[in-house]
Amino acid sequence: MKHEQRPNRTANIQNPKLEGRRVLVGVGGGIAAYKVCEVVSNLFKSGVDIRAILTQAAQEFITPLTITTLSRHPAYTDPVFWQPSHTRPVHIELGEWAEVFVIAPLTANTLGKLAHGLADNLLTNTVLASCCPVLLAPAMNTEMWEQVSVQRNWQQLLSDPRYHSVGPDAGLLACDRVGSGRMAEPEEILASVRSLLHTNGKRDLVGKRVLISTGGTQEYLDPVRFIGNPSTGKMGLALAQAALHRGATVTLVHAPISWEVPLGVRAISVVNAAQMQQAMLECFPDADVIVMAAAVADVKPAEYAQEKLPKKLLPNSLPLEPVPDILAELGQRKQPHQRLIGFAAQSGYIVKPALEKLRNKKLDAIAANPIDKPNSGFGSDTNQAIFLDKQGRQLEIEPCSKLELAHHLFDFVSNISG
Repeated sequence: MKHEQRPNRTANIQNPKLEGRRVLVGVGGGIAAYKVCEVVSNLFKSGVDIRAILTQAAQEFITPLTITTLSRHPAYTDPVFWQPSHTRPVHIELGEWAEVFVIAPLTANTLGKLAHGLADNLLTNTVLASCCPVLLAPAMNTEMWEQVSVQRNWQQLLSDPRYHSVGPDAGLLACDRVGSGRMAEPEEILASVRSLLHTNGKRDLVGKRVLISTGGTQEYLDPVRFIGNPSTGKMGLALAQAALHRGATVTLVHAPISWEVPLGVRAISVVNAAQMQQAMLECFPDADVIVMAAAVADVKPAEYAQEKLPKKLLPNSLPLEPVPDILAELGQRKQPHQRLIGFAAQSGYIVKPALEKLRNKKLDAIAANPIDKPNSGFGSDTNQAIFLDKQGRQLEIEPCSKLELAHHLFDFVSNISG
């Protein structure tokens, strides 16, 4: 079993249902400001209504015209607090208008002002004039980020439940330093924004440990051939993101995947069902919520060849044997305080087999999702499902992004009584 932090790439988890949502973007002064252009562009393409404020320092890196072009709305800059087109002060109107306020890059200067309730420009005045969730994406030199005063300001700000964070990451910085302080990538910021638009900043999983499995296990015949399935792990990654954004401590046990595990998630890499069983059983006792989203192989070759079999020696019929039923074993071990949720990828009529799985494996809830409908199931960026629980509730979720489906599932599970 191999423990790892971050695999290769970031999954393209998109949300097509953002028409008319209102996001205010505050751009601070730093080279990372160029990344904000991608954030603004992607939000606009998703149907989001965008407004943006550029500090004076931000304009040294990107121009108001750039943001105006990408957002299709004039960018706001200092020292404007009142405009002829506005009947009220700009910072008041913007603060009341925004559903989510993103500040990226968040500089040490702006961080210090926000931590102490100071307001001397349009950006900081608008923060104080708003009540919506604020997403902070810090970016600065490693030495600056690690200063005691900066960390004190950061922790003080995050103690206010209104403020949410994404990053910073570690890597090569513009100053040629390798270390912490790199602004989160646009994909991470976009996912956090989408979560906040769904939850309105709710952190209902704070103090909870969430254990998730994902990906398709691989049962090898020899070193190069295996029995598997087309699962990519995207649904489990979206579940991990959603749980993390809602305040949970998240562990993700994943079979081989090509996507990057969200920063802040403990990742355990496995290959086959036996390894996944071991990892899940080790982590299970400490978990409050367990979501088995992995596509575990049903059978494996009865024998394993240590060396690659020549084509002429491949058997005409392959003896098989069953793999461990991980979900059923977890159901037997489940404690009263734990919530165990399964997934049932089905074709045709999906409710009946999902209900049988719910009862037979002693689950609290199950998500039945069709694999025979367009843009749903394995490998897609979107999904749909019917949620069922042990209390007899049933909720159908129309096609949406996998991140949104994950949030709907956690909403559904939160209402399950013991």
